[in-house]
Parts: sequence; structure tokens; C-alpha cells
Amino acid sequence: MAAAQAGTTGSSDERTPLLSTATTTTASAASSVTNAETEPTDTIDSALTRTPSKGDGDGTDASLESKSWWASIWRPANRVLLASFVISLSFAFTQVSIIYVFRVMECDTYYQTHPPYTGSGDRCSLDAILASTSRQFAILGATTSFFGTWNLFVAGQQVKRWGPRAALILQTSVPALRVLTQIIAIYIGGRVGVHIIHITQAITIFGGPAGYLLVVNTIGSEVVAPAERTALFGRLQGCVMLGGAIGFLLGGIVGETFGIVRPFETAFFLLLMASVYARSTMPYISPDSLSGPIAQKPRGGLSSFTEPLKVLLPQKTRLSSGRITNHYGVFFLCFGSFIGVVATGYAPVLLQMYATSRFEFNQADNAWLLSSNSFVRAFFLIFLFPRIIDLGRKWFARLSRKEYRALRKGRRSSSLLSAGKKDNRRPSQPSYGATDSGSGDAANPEITEIPTQPEQFDAPLTMQVEEEPILVRVPTVEHHHHTEHNEDGVESDEEEDAEAEADEKKAAYAFDLFFLRWSLLVDGVITACAALTTEGWHMYVITVLLPFGSGTAPAAKGVITSMCPQSQRTDALNAITLVENIARLFTLGVFGYLFSALADVGKPQLTFYCNGALAILGMLVLLFSHFPPRDSELVEEEVAAAAVEAPQESD
Repeated sequence: MAAAQAGTTGSSDERTPLLSTATTTTASAASSVTNAETEPTDTIDSALTRTPSKGDGDGTDASLESKSWWASIWRPANRVLLASFVISLSFAFTQVSIIYVFRVMECDTYYQTHPPYTGSGDRCSLDAILASTSRQFAILGATTSFFGTWNLFVAGQQVKRWGPRAALILQTSVPALRVLTQIIAIYIGGRVGVHIIHITQAITIFGGPAGYLLVVNTIGSEVVAPAERTALFGRLQGCVMLGGAIGFLLGGIVGETFGIVRPFETAFFLLLMASVYARSTMPYISPDSLSGPIAQKPRGGLSSFTEPLKVLLPQKTRLSSGRITNHYGVFFLCFGSFIGVVATGYAPVLLQMYATSRFEFNQADNAWLLSSNSFVRAFFLIFLFPRIIDLGRKWFARLSRKEYRALRKGRRSSSLLSAGKKDNRRPSQPSYGATDSGSGDAANPEITEIPTQPEQFDAPLTMQVEEEPILVRVPTVEHHHHTEHNEDGVESDEEEDAEAEADEKKAAYAFDLFFLRWSLLVDGVITACAALTTEGWHMYVITVLLPFGSGTAPAAKGVITSMCPQSQRTDALNAITLVENIARLFTLGVFGYLFSALADVGKPQLTFYCNGALAILGMLVLLFSHFPPRDSELVEEEVAAAAVEAPQESD
């Protein structure tokens, strides 16, 4: 239990308790006993990490050592990573087959009103069937994204009311019912089967891929330190890609070998197994621990669904002068991420559709195409992305340290110069109340009357500025800052070191935003290069290069959680996921029909150029997103409102 208690003793850690028993007061201890009886907790974590006593024998030490080794592997963060892998594999098992299902259904529908095919090759390899399949898949993507958007709101409410673990169980068990209806639609076939698949996408509102990603990211942000969140988001995304890669590959092979309905039957049982895994391994996190100390309780009704949208509003920041201003960093971050997902979100589907029409890729070829892309992306996000973030943050912190040393040197030089001027002027100052007589009387005449009026005093040695004085920095719930000065009014070394450390931390987080911008640019350029492919193996080269620009999504999650206060962390992740999901809805609808229109005229490759140009536009929008100023701090909505009303009441 000591590990859990250490994670909740201070606000600087920002981690919420994994166990309901992590308390420090008597009343909280009583509440934790109740929670321990009603909610299963990960007591193995504390049991495996206890310190052995002196009386323990060698056998006990060896046993504890082996248990500690297992505890380090089976820690909550790794369990969340494994959960994301298992669930993504279950969802991806039908992604390759669903396109082939639509192609077969549209092909059968086409020949119901047209003469039989008499040429050589695949009878479904016609431009009319390709365009019809593209339109139906665009509708499927639009309905999935539309209902997935509502799924985000529902999943967010499930997290706030029942906790992330219960929400994750719902997000994996409900999709099993949707897959079951798709199996029925495949057996029916034709246009009726297509309509059934479209209609049953409404089940996604209560559980689907978008909601489960939100939940696992929420759990992941609670089980690691704040500085490790961006790297964990990347690993989570990498595990999702790895599960998707294996799901694409196995689903395509199973569909090619055993028929197109077998991947759906397999996915049904995989989703049920994922629900059991989530129930048995995920740590219990209390819904109350996801809110900040001054956060209000969740409200009911429609207003509770719009809480994530409030994150997009301008933030309130208090400057060093005490003035509260608006900060638009989160807004431009979400807007730029939206454009980036619109530009690159359709790339995997576009590559698959283009390879099928241009190079006649079959179901197995598309499975290898998508799985290779996901494998390389998983490798990049799991192993390279955290390393890049770590090295980049050290680079930015080193630059900030050099800048602060130069600034500190300038401060000390100016303070010494000011002190020297003060010492030179001291002999010429009048000695009020002096009683000595002698040679010094001529220079310092005795003043018998002590000055009592302001105009009788000498002007201060420092520069006189006819402006309002700088207000004292008021501490908030986000940051408590105490300044100490020496005799010359210069900040102490301890205070300067603390300020330098804070600046280095901010500079380190600034690298995440820097990486986000350039990663989106790289992604757009590589996507545009796909239009230059002339051979089938060129498509595999593009799919291998594309993952090296895939760090935009985890970097955006890391940046937005750094920009928002603790009480808005869950809503911030919900907001950025919502923006990405809406962008996918937009790109599947717009670029799906654009690809269909260009395919009708025989120029489908022009879609890649449109994607690349839009990605560059998204990178330009991200240039307007910045962290708050160095000497400012975020304030909660209630604190900002009180600070604005205070001057009015004093008047």
C-alpha cells in the first residue's frame, strides 16, 4: 500500500490513486476499507513490492526477488499496453475482409442488372464496381465515424460515472453484438446485406474503437508520471498498430483460406475474450480521483456530454503582473490536429483501394500491405518514438539551460552595477539626526528636524516609473510559488535554481509540440509521393515509409494534457480524440467520394496530392499553437471568475 500512498501525497505528481485504499487520513482510511470490500483491487502490486524484513531467510529473499521481477513486468502500465494490443487485434480482424465483403456484394448487385461477365480475369475488376464499392465503403466509414463520435461522449460519461475499467468492459463487449449482426448480413448478401451492415453501425454508440481508445488512454495517463505520458501515449498507439497489423494479416489469411465469413466469427470470440481480460487485469481507478481538487461533480443531462467541448475554449492564464488573459494554444492545437487527420487519415484505406484498382491486389495482398504498414508503425511508436521524445526534450532543456544561464549572468551583472552606484552615493546623503561635530559637519550638516513628509525624502536610487507596481504573484491550485530575495533585492540561488528547473520542464514539453508540427509535414510529403508509384512493390515502399510520420496523434495527446490542468485531463483526452474522430468522419466522406469521382475519370492518384497539400496546411496552423508564457500559470475557471469579480467588488 505504500506505493499507492506515495503516489497521492502531493499535487506535483498529478497521479491519481490506482487503489481506493491509498489514503492518509482516518476518514479516508475508513472509506478505503469500504471500497476494498466492494471493488476488487490490485493488492498484488503492494504485496509484491513490500520491503523484506531482517528476519526473512534466504528462501524468502529469493521468493521476493522473483516476485519483484514479475511485478516489474506485470505493472499497470504494461497491462494497459497489452490490453490495447488485444483489443485492437480483435477490432482489426475484420477490417480487410469488410472491404472484400462490400466488393463481393456490390459485384453481385451489379450483375443482377447487367449481362454476365465474359472477359478474362476477375469479373469484379470493373471501374463501375470499384466506384460503387468505394461509395459504399465511404458510407460505412461515415456512419462508423458519426456513431463513433457519439461513442466518445458515451464512453466519457461511462468513465466519469463507473470508472475506466467498467467503461473498458462495455467498450469491448458491445461491439461483439455488432459483429454478430454483420455475420447475419454476410449470409444474406447483396444490397440488403450492405444496408444491414450500415444500419447496425448504430450499435457503435454504446461501444466501439473510438471509445475504447479513449478509455485506455485515460487509464494510461493515470498510471504513469506526467513526464512519461507522451512516451506512454506513443507506446499505446504502437501497441494498437501492432495489434492491428496482426489482425489485418491473420484476418486476411483466414478470410482467404476459410471464407469471408470466418474472420467475423473469430472477431466475435476475440472481443468476448478481450472483455474478460479487461475485467481481470485492469486496475480499479475511482471516478472521483479523475477530477481535480476544485472540480465540480459531473452534471446530468446534455450539459454533461458537452464537457469535453469546453476544453476547446480559450484558457485563462495569470501573467506575472497578475493580469488574467486568454490563451488559444489548445484551440489551435486541436484545429491543426483536425486538418492533419483529415489529410492523412484516409491514407491506409486509400492505399488499399488504389492498390486494388491499379495493381489488382487481392485480399491477401491487401492484408500484407496493411499489416506491413502497421508493423513498421508499431516498431516506430514503441521503440523509436519514446527515444526521440526523450532526446528531443533533453535538447530543448539544454538550450533553455544555456539561455537561463545567460539571463542569470545578466541579472547579477546589473545587480552588482546597481550596488556599486548605491555605495558611491552614500557619502553624499544627509545624515538625519547626526550629533557629531567636526570635519564631517561641513559635508553633512546636522538636521535637527526629522522629515515627516514624502517630499522631504530623497528620491529612490532606482529608476522611477510612473506605472502601476507589479503585483505579487498569487498562488493558485496549479502552482505555489514563493520568492526570496537577498539584501540587494536579487533572488536567492535556491529560487533561481527552482525557476531554472521549471523553465527546463516547460522547454522539454515544448519539444512535443515541435515534433508534432514536423511529423505532420513528413507524413503529408510521403503521402503525396504515393501518387508517383508505377509498380506494385512501390506500394509496399510507401507503406514502410509512412509510419515514420505517425507520431502526430500521441504527440498531440501529450501536448494537450500538458496544456490543461489536472481536473480537465480526461476531458482533454476526450476532446482531442473527438477532434480526430470527427476528422476521420470528414476525410472518409469527402476523400472517399473524391477518390470515387477521380476513379471514374481514371485519375485516382490525384487524391494523394490533395492529402499532401492539406497536411502542409495543418502544419502551418500548428505554428499558432504555443504553451502559455514562461512566467504565467493556468487558473481554473472558478479562480479566474473570482479574480475578475474581486476588483469590481472593491470599487
